[in-house]
Order: sequence, then structure tokens, then C-alpha cells
Amino acid sequence: MLADKDRIFTNLYGLHDWGLDGARKRGCWVDVKSFIDKGRDWMVNEMKASGLRGRGGAGFPTGLKWSFMPKQIGERPHYLVVNADESEPGTCKDREIMRHDPHLLVEGCLIAGAAMAAHVGYIYVRGEFIREREHLQAAIDQAYKARLIGKNNIHGWDFDLYVHHGAGAYICGEETAMLESLEGKKGLPRMKPPFPANVGLYGAPTTINNVESIAVAGTIMRRGAAWFSSIGRPNNVGTKLFCISGHVNKQCNVEEAMGIPFRELIDKHCGGIRGGWDNLLAVIPGGASVPCVPADEIIDCPMDFDSLRNLKSGLGTAAVIVMDKSTDIIRAIARLAYFYKHESCGQCTPCREGTGWMWRVLTRMAEGRAEKREIDMLLDVTYQIEGHTICALGDAAAWPVQGLIRHFRHVIEERIDQYSANPDHAGAVRLQAAE
Repeated sequence: MLADKDRIFTNLYGLHDWGLDGARKRGCWVDVKSFIDKGRDWMVNEMKASGLRGRGGAGFPTGLKWSFMPKQIGERPHYLVVNADESEPGTCKDREIMRHDPHLLVEGCLIAGAAMAAHVGYIYVRGEFIREREHLQAAIDQAYKARLIGKNNIHGWDFDLYVHHGAGAYICGEETAMLESLEGKKGLPRMKPPFPANVGLYGAPTTINNVESIAVAGTIMRRGAAWFSSIGRPNNVGTKLFCISGHVNKQCNVEEAMGIPFRELIDKHCGGIRGGWDNLLAVIPGGASVPCVPADEIIDCPMDFDSLRNLKSGLGTAAVIVMDKSTDIIRAIARLAYFYKHESCGQCTPCREGTGWMWRVLTRMAEGRAEKREIDMLLDVTYQIEGHTICALGDAAAWPVQGLIRHFRHVIEERIDQYSANPDHAGAVRLQAAE
């Protein structure tokens, strides 16, 4: 369990002042000039040494990502873009940072900008976030007024920061679709290569990072890479915000050490599973786009990138969705399939056609109006979607369905058998007519 002295987000629940005075009392904006004076290489190496892996879902090493930016500044400026388009179902961590500790994010933007020779940063905020945007903009205004950022600021690195409000499209959380949206175009993902570090926003070198990844940068610099890397497990270090929802006794957001066992996380912070541990059915451990894991596999699993990958799932954004035995698991995954159908941008055929097809088949399976041979057909379609699209939305739509079939095929088969034994004849006629 994480000790209170090691917490980075000390105002996660908004119990204290979120403004500049409160942030300074909590240690924010301390020694920032000294970090910048040490130069780009020192800052990038410090982030590499910390072992921080991106908190937006992919888990790519943050320091390594920063190092991809060109060393020399040519005719094109460098840009920093912060992905605050938090739209993954079950995820609610970045909004708490922007609402209750926005100065950690603003400070992190300045440090990241200096480390990558960027003088301009953009924070792309999800369309539905109103209070979050207001607090974030107020924090930026306070930082400008105190000459912490802007031209000729006290830190010696000119840096302008802008908040861009999206319009609520999930696809704009994909980094290249976000760049398109920032440029005023439709949010359609770009082909890669070229990668944003070479050709990003307005065709210039750009790094896109998650809110949490940037917000921890200042504290890592202050307390040292060795401190951050001492928390957690090898290759999965540091603190992590977990968003725990679903069938627990107390849903919460909590900052914990990476690699905390699932049972300890739920018992210590959520008061256990509703109805006791014997009532646990499955868990989606990293937001709606990762496969579910059955109770017996996840109960003592460390909550980190590598351990969950070994279970053929993922930590993702650490949005832990807990489902007890009252859950209709087929209907739950069908609902996620509808979400991805609705949010597909339609640019790639496998995703545009496949997401709707998966939802329609899963809806029938939830009622039992299907044949058992369709289970393997559905699985085959998920593999035709996965890896065959420009961005990862196709993968995100396919993985929950793969997890359902991998672990709960017997539930689907039982549902089909029940329907076959007691068919709703009117429904069967409708089905026949539709086909």
C-alpha cells in the first residue's frame, strides 16, 4: 500500500484550495527553474531513469517518447499536446486532476515543453468537461499573472499554454485524430508513419502525452527518479490513479502503488466486493477497451501493465470495472460493442462495418437468438478487425468481445440452449424475416 508521504496528487478529492496559493503550499512550482537550467538532456534522462510509463493506456515509456523529438530546432516549431479527452468508459482520473490539482498539470506542461524545446502547448479537453475546463483555464490565468509561464517568465523558458475544448468525440482521444481536430478538421486518425514526433501539429514536431503522465513530471524532478522508481514492481514503477467502479461497496478514485494486488486494492479502498468475494464474476481492469478477466484469475493479480498483459488483458487507464454475479455479462459486453459502433469514425471498413455487425450479433446472443456456430464466427470477425485499422479503435472494439468468448463461452451456449428450449416464437419469426 502506498504511504501518504509518497502521494503525488495530494488534493485528489478537492478538500483543499485548487488555486495557485494552495498548490504552492503543497509544493507545486518549487525548483522548476533549476530543472530547466540543467538543460533538455538532464530532464529527458531523469524521466527515462524514473521508469514512468504513459498513463493514457498504452504504457509507452514517457522519457523515451520525449527523446524522439528532434534535438535541433529547425524552421518548424516544436509543440506539446496534452490529451485531456478522457472518454474511455469507466475512466475518471484526469478530470479530478484538472478540477482539483490543475497547477500540477500546468507545471508539468512547462517542464515537458522545456525538455522538448517546445514554446507552445495545447491541452485538448473533452467536450463534456465544463468545470474541469474552467478550473484549468483559471489555473493557467493565475500562472500567467504570476509570470510562471508566458513570455519572459521567471523560469527563463518562454512557454504559452492554450486550452482547446473538444466536442465530445471519443475518436479525438486518438493522438492523430486529436491533431486533426486541433487543426480545425474532422477528427479522423492519420496514417503512421510519419509519426507526430516528426510531422505532428501543423506539420511540426509534436509530442502528445496523457494528463497524468505530464502532471507527475514536476514531482519526479523534485523528489528524484530513484524515489519514483522505488515504488511498485520492476518495469511497472511509480504511483497510479485507479478509478474503481461497479459492484464494490464504495466506488472511488485512489492513488496507489503500481502492482498492488487486486484483492488488496478493493479491500483497502472499496470495502470489498458487494456480497463478498464469492460473489465476484469478472473484472474489466483497464477501461472498456481491454478484455474482461474472470474472478479466479484476477483476485491476487498485481495491478500493473505486465501482469495483466500475461492474463491477456491490460492495465489501460486503470479504470477498474467490477462485475458481480448479478451481471448479465453478455449484455454488458454488447453494450460496450454499441459504444464502439457509435464512436467509430467510419474511415476504415473493418471498424465501420465490423463494430455494428458485432453489436447486432451480441444483442441476439444476449437473448439467446443465435446458433452456437456463430460464436466462432464472431470470434473470427474480431480477429479480422483487430490490427487492420488505422488507429486502435478497431482493437478496442474487438478485445472485449474476445475476452467474453475466451472466458464466458459457456454462458453464451447456455443462453442459446435456454432460448432453443423455450423459444419466443414471435421473436424467431422476426429473426427469420430479418435474415
